[in-house]
Amino acid sequence: MEKLLVHKSNGLDLKVKVKDIVIGGDAKVIISGPCSVEDYDNMYAITKGLKEIGVHILRGGAFKPRTSPYEFQGLKEEGLRILKSVGNEFNMPIVTEVMDSKDIDLVLDYADMLQIGSRNMYNYSLLKEVGKLKIPILLKRGMSATLSEWLYAAEYILSNGNENVVLCERGIRTFETYTRNTLDLNSVAVIKQNYRIPIIVDPSHGTGRRELVAKMSLASIAAGADGLMIESHTNPDNAVSDARQTVSIDTVNEIVKNVEKLEEVFRHSI
Repeated sequence: MEKLLVHKSNGLDLKVKVKDIVIGGDAKVIISGPCSVEDYDNMYAITKGLKEIGVHILRGGAFKPRTSPYEFQGLKEEGLRILKSVGNEFNMPIVTEVMDSKDIDLVLDYADMLQIGSRNMYNYSLLKEVGKLKIPILLKRGMSATLSEWLYAAEYILSNGNENVVLCERGIRTFETYTRNTLDLNSVAVIKQNYRIPIIVDPSHGTGRRELVAKMSLASIAAGADGLMIESHTNPDNAVSDARQTVSIDTVNEIVKNVEKLEEVFRHSI
């Protein structure tokens, strides 16, 4: 592979600022919230719980790409309004997915960071459009993408002028069927060693099993990830989307505390 803009030889490591939160700096960043925004009351309760335990950025889907056209597709602009409202209430930045170039202006009115989902990693026209912006972009790995393909997707954004890009490893599709995907922590180590772009890990999609999320969160941080994205809910079993991989606020609290302990270990080992 030629020397890409994201390669360490082409400049200092990038630090991406989402409002006052820096991804790629010294501190690990925790992003959490439900797969889908369901209604105001649920979103308020979830956000309140996450804020109290020290989560940095709030996530929630308003536009939801689903395998089946009959599954819940999100509340769309109403979902964005709810996210913005509770984000302002608790002073938390918002990250949410944009699925189509025509929706960019709408989502920009509400979000502090735009997510490019796994299914859109190869949507080069969308990547070019968000590359013309200055807003931070969270680029999820395609479900069958090689590391090279993922980096080229990031390059589409950077080459159009936007260096505020964070990669998100969310597992890849392999022959294994026990977990929803295979969480590729090799990619985290490779990115941190060779490239200057921040990377976080989504152990929720990476495993598809809530009982594995806490352990794989710590494994991700140990591999060098700059942060985590975790699907959470006040009542995980009743979550409208991705209930099987969604964890409770208490579990997120446990993860946050253990990440802090791990960071302390790393500081003393340097």
